[in-house]
Amino acid sequence: MPVIKNGWPDDVGILALEVYFPFTCVSHADLEAYDGVSKGKYTIGLGQTNMGFCTDREDVNSLALTVTHNLMDKNGVKPEEVGRLEVGTETIIDKSKSVKSVLMQLFAESGNTSVEGIDTTNACYGGTSALFNAIAWVESSAWDGRYAIVVAADIAVYATGNARPTGGAGAVAMLIGPNAPLVVERGLRGTHMEHVYDFYKPDLSSEYPVVDGHLSIRCYLSSLDKCYHRYGAKASDKRFTLDEIDFLAFHSPFTKLVQKSVARLVLNDFLSSEEPDGQYLQLSSLKGRTLEDTISDKEVEKIAVKASQATFDAKTKSSTLLGTEVGNMYTASLYGSLAGLIATSEPKDIAGRRVALFSYGSGLASSLYSLRVTSDLARATEVIGSQAHIPAMLKQRLTVKPAEFERIMKLREETHHMAPYTPVGTVEWLFPGTYYIVDVDDKHRRKYARTGSVHQIYHNGES
Repeated sequence: MPVIKNGWPDDVGILALEVYFPFTCVSHADLEAYDGVSKGKYTIGLGQTNMGFCTDREDVNSLALTVTHNLMDKNGVKPEEVGRLEVGTETIIDKSKSVKSVLMQLFAESGNTSVEGIDTTNACYGGTSALFNAIAWVESSAWDGRYAIVVAADIAVYATGNARPTGGAGAVAMLIGPNAPLVVERGLRGTHMEHVYDFYKPDLSSEYPVVDGHLSIRCYLSSLDKCYHRYGAKASDKRFTLDEIDFLAFHSPFTKLVQKSVARLVLNDFLSSEEPDGQYLQLSSLKGRTLEDTISDKEVEKIAVKASQATFDAKTKSSTLLGTEVGNMYTASLYGSLAGLIATSEPKDIAGRRVALFSYGSGLASSLYSLRVTSDLARATEVIGSQAHIPAMLKQRLTVKPAEFERIMKLREETHHMAPYTPVGTVEWLFPGTYYIVDVDDKHRRKYARTGSVHQIYHNGES
């Protein structure tokens, strides 16, 4: 546990990460054939390979229980060493009781009930807001020297139609404290928020959102423009460009949008340059255009994507591993991107580097901020090692046929908020150490157990 004798804690940031995604997935290539769409519509048009999904055995509580338990277990964190726990999620299964309160079951045996924090909600931005709150707590007079934990967890499901292939599910837990190997850079944050109905969930009886896809993409890219400008103004008193960022990680609704986002930032740099040099040669035809009049221009987008390919490959492609293989994890998506970047990097390539992260939540809330990876090669190696299992874990999943996927989605739809209810999904379709729903009683109280050699049942805050 961190010990700070005097003054402001140094190097506050992410001490450790843990990622969880479901054991079950469906192939986007298979979905293309099953849905009767043109070949490449999902795999090339969206840039997706597989989509993770949950059976009726999992909900947002179980995802959060799994990832938090694993984070604490793998990093030797004792329950009494945690002073703050905050959850970012938009998967609401109770309009009053928080996911955070469900996670307090993990602290019951230790007797530690002094754990600040609660749920934070605004579409896919909740995880970032929870992280900012945890960082602020450690850097404040309220900090008591203990760790903070941030959990981002969601299940992204859509009604049958064009949006369904952009679903996914997963959770990321982060251990926050001083002397971190991933230091959140103080004061470097650009934020943009406004009122818009691009994606929202007004029907509380359904898991499905109302989505205006074209508007949401426009809002995402426009917010990126504004956040990049505001971040750059804080990072440098001169013209700021991507040359000052080593890696870029994004919230990833689908991978193709991430590539378009890199293209958008390269376009920003080109348009802000008084005398564009050779690196912008392919964009020369866009001289005199503005960010506002190019936001929905498909021809401009095409040119910018081509011109930014090398930048995407060098700074961002490695971070798309989980977005491509699991899909949209909503609040966990950005931090899955960070984990993917770490898992696929070499220590010498990432040590001492700056990683910029863009978070977007519809409605809308967005921020661009950065962290600095430790320059200590031994610690960088340790961080990479902690995520090195991810590629193998992805390969261990069960890929089901689209017809079975559709059957499970229909079951989730029909049993959403049903009480009493006993799930019918097999627990064999879960990774070891995964929490799952045992049953829901007639008062909507959910009982959970954990797979593995020991099956402990959790119910109503008691075990």
